[in-house]
Amino acid sequence: MQIIKITETVLPVIIMLGIGIICRRSNIVSREGFQSLKNVAVNVFLPAVLLSAFATTQYTFMDILIPMMVFAICWIALLSGRISASIMGISSRFVPFLTTGFEAGMLGYAFFTMLYGPERIVEFARIDLGQVLFVFTIYKILLARDDSQGADIKAIIRDIVKSPIIASIFIGVLIGSTGLYHLMTQTGISAVFDACTSFIAAPTSAIILITIGYDLVFDDIPWLEAVKVTILRLAIMLILRTVLVIILGMLWPQAELNDAINVMFMLPPPFVLPVFADEESQRSFVSSVLSLSTLIAIIGFVILAAIKP
Repeated sequence: MQIIKITETVLPVIIMLGIGIICRRSNIVSREGFQSLKNVAVNVFLPAVLLSAFATTQYTFMDILIPMMVFAICWIALLSGRISASIMGISSRFVPFLTTGFEAGMLGYAFFTMLYGPERIVEFARIDLGQVLFVFTIYKILLARDDSQGADIKAIIRDIVKSPIIASIFIGVLIGSTGLYHLMTQTGISAVFDACTSFIAAPTSAIILITIGYDLVFDDIPWLEAVKVTILRLAIMLILRTVLVIILGMLWPQAELNDAINVMFMLPPPFVLPVFADEESQRSFVSSVLSLSTLIAIIGFVILAAIKP
């Protein structure tokens, strides 16, 4: 019966990715159409997931400490990537950005929900908060600063402030940490809140997986450099994941966040990276690493589904 349980989890993911690939190859939907679909998923459906997750969290001191730890880990991963790139003789300025950050929004929440159910999504949100703050602040600002074309940092900061993802996290934390959600529960209003956020969030996994399948392309990959950076990221993430698990095990043994950590640390780098690559060769290199890292994340998803109790 274990094979049935694995199939129940894995097959929907494969089907949705396959639909995305078919849509690209048959041109059923244009790239512009899929970009619009992706924008709706990221700016409407995903914020509903985050709003619900953070609003229903029971906040403790560890809920402040864990995001700080993950934020620091993202910094360490970026610095490790920069040092390693210099040692390995890889000249691309994008290497440090490919060795840190996680595509939790477009992939992590979908994978975690399918593996462990929406009722446990708050575990993943706890781990995600620190890296979201890192990616939407330090990560994007450093990318802009390193841009040879002189990207508009003010515009990036403005986008960060206006981001629906940041807004949904802030509002969710505000509702949860102030006890407002508990008050809503006592008055029965929380049922309406939960029904609305659940209904809006429902299509998130399916739509995100289709768009990822659409963008999953392995043509013209610069294999040598892309494989080097992909392996480098895996090594850095494996070390930092182990460190985080050990520290949390000592500080908060009852947290039970290992599943969320495993999903987070197998994810690819943020999918926003190619936007900052002005040269075609660099854009191809970054996209290649993202594609390989996404494939590894899918394999990791299958493995987690197989070993899940």
